[in-house]
Amino acid sequence: MPRMNLSHFEAAFLFALFASVVLGVVTKRTDNERLRYGAYCFGCFLAALFGLAWLMKLGHG
Repeated sequence: MPRMNLSHFEAAFLFALFASVVLGVVTKRTDNERLRYGAYCFGCFLAALFGLAWLMKLGHG
């Protein structure tokens, strides 16, 4: 079985994608609400990912 070598960003991106899909599916009732909430969660995950990356970069100098 081939191994997957993911960078930290790729792994975080996939986590954000899958977590957003799950959150959208289990928390909303209609398909439109699920899609909008999933996209909102995905955007929030990515914003947090980039925000924390910049904080770590600034912290290391």
